[in-house]
Amino acid sequence: MDLFDANAFLNTLTSAPGVYRMFDVREEVIYVGKAKNLKKRLNSYFSLTQKHPKTLALVSHIAHIEVTVTHTETEALILEHNFIKQYKPKYNILLRDDKSYPYLFLSAHKHPQLSLVRRKNQKRKGTYFGPYPSGSAVRSSLNLMNKLFPIRQCSDSYYANRSRACLQFQLKRCLAPCVKGFSEQEYSHQVALASEFLQGKSQQVIETLIVEMQSASTQLAFEKAAIRRDQIQSLKKVQEQQWVSGDIEQVDVLGLSYEQGVASFHLLFIRQGRILGSRNYFPKVPLHSSKDELLLAFLSQFYLSGQNGRAVPKEILLSDDFTDRHSFTALLSEYCDYKVQLKVDVRGTRGKFIALAKTNAITALSSHLAKKSSLSKRYLLLEGFLSLDAPIRRMECYDISHMMGEKTVASCVVFDENGAKKSAYRHFNIQGITPGDDYAAMAQVLSRRFKDKQTLENIPDVIFIDGGLGQLSQAEKVLDKLRDNLSLKWPLLVGIAKGVARKAGEETLILAQTHQILDIDSDSPALHLIQEIRDESHRFAILGHRGQRDKKRRSSTLENILGVGVKKRQQLLNHFGGLQGIKVATIDELAKLSGISVHLATRIYEQLHGHN
Repeated sequence: MDLFDANAFLNTLTSAPGVYRMFDVREEVIYVGKAKNLKKRLNSYFSLTQKHPKTLALVSHIAHIEVTVTHTETEALILEHNFIKQYKPKYNILLRDDKSYPYLFLSAHKHPQLSLVRRKNQKRKGTYFGPYPSGSAVRSSLNLMNKLFPIRQCSDSYYANRSRACLQFQLKRCLAPCVKGFSEQEYSHQVALASEFLQGKSQQVIETLIVEMQSASTQLAFEKAAIRRDQIQSLKKVQEQQWVSGDIEQVDVLGLSYEQGVASFHLLFIRQGRILGSRNYFPKVPLHSSKDELLLAFLSQFYLSGQNGRAVPKEILLSDDFTDRHSFTALLSEYCDYKVQLKVDVRGTRGKFIALAKTNAITALSSHLAKKSSLSKRYLLLEGFLSLDAPIRRMECYDISHMMGEKTVASCVVFDENGAKKSAYRHFNIQGITPGDDYAAMAQVLSRRFKDKQTLENIPDVIFIDGGLGQLSQAEKVLDKLRDNLSLKWPLLVGIAKGVARKAGEETLILAQTHQILDIDSDSPALHLIQEIRDESHRFAILGHRGQRDKKRRSSTLENILGVGVKKRQQLLNHFGGLQGIKVATIDELAKLSGISVHLATRIYEQLHGHN
């Protein structure tokens, strides 16, 4: 293939803003960038004075470049983010964070429900609070709200079909509006207080409760006064733990630590004057990347992922400055359609939070590097133990899970040089075998995993089979038949048989082909690595099996009734509160639902009661 003619390409460029994609000889995108002036920016890559190692390495792999012109630099910023997310280029800094951010949702029902949701739904009437940094943070807040304000968190179907108060009422964590445990006025009042608290008006809520406690005491309503007193004490305790400052309403605080080619970001979330939580991020960083590149890449990729539920706050505090901060601030403000400020070198409470975020980023990086060093040592010891000639780049482990043969699921977990690679995990639903036949299940999962011709990087160096000689023999037979699909690379097969007591350290490791028993000390870090991948495979298999089993049990016999589609099935379940409620309903009660005729109601009744 001809070398890339940089001069000829540069002569065709425009000075307009836009995005450029660099491709290698395999037609893979290796870098995506944006520019206010495409001609000027791309010229800098091929300048004779260019000496940056990362840029020189990138340029040496360019086969051709494609350019997309945009109207504005803001459009270029958004397009760049979308391309990076789509192609995951080798030379770009990649923030591996595609998960959605959860919210607390207070519904607008007659008796509002407080619940966790993963994304905003404009069709649902109610108020959203957040986003929270993680599911654990929002669940913690839900638990806290359950203790502070006794409003319901149960599902609508559960709420609609109660005939008596549930345990939450006995624990004084719900006013039981389902059975009118308290007055409508009291429930509405508690909902209003909860809403104010979630908006950051905790002091206002406390003052309201103090007035109500004093009033109840004056009227000799001592039970009500005691309830208000307990709420006030709980709120004050929470306020001491979470309150930040009256003038800090919506702020993200970002700390950065960058050493040995590894970057650690610590992001602190403050909303309505309360700390909602924090998160650590470790983006993929190409060699010789600068701190300026890191900050710009992180901010772009993190705050342009609006579809994941991230709201861009009006104020972002940074532990480190970067060259393009002012221009990026303008672009982000234009993107959000409101003024966003990126601040450094601030004082007072904000300065303390920047220092805290920086300290957490440094601590997280130290821990991450120590873990990475420990992992590298374990890999080296495992390579030596297995007498491998080359470093381990990929390992896979397979396990089978079922309950007395029901809904058999196989798991495949993948470890690379960085540890668990969860994006490559797979579940296999096993079908067409005798229930409980683990040997046949192992044969099927490996046949399906390697049924197509594999690229070299997808063939593992080591395959662990969670099981004894029987499962290992099945794996040997399958892989022998699939040699053509494995190119020139043949993975090492190792069986992991559990000891009699099924305790860690008592496993028996069996080498394929020779069936030699491998001796290894119970305290060996190499064995600990094998146990880790085995345990992860076991956990993932059980997770898949439970999902399939629960799905089967949730998918009632309603699915097999002619004339009952998805909408009617959901309508029935919601109205009667589940399958048991439908089973005890009469034909007349079934026929009262919209869209269900007497003929269909009769068919449903007979099907559920086993009538022919």
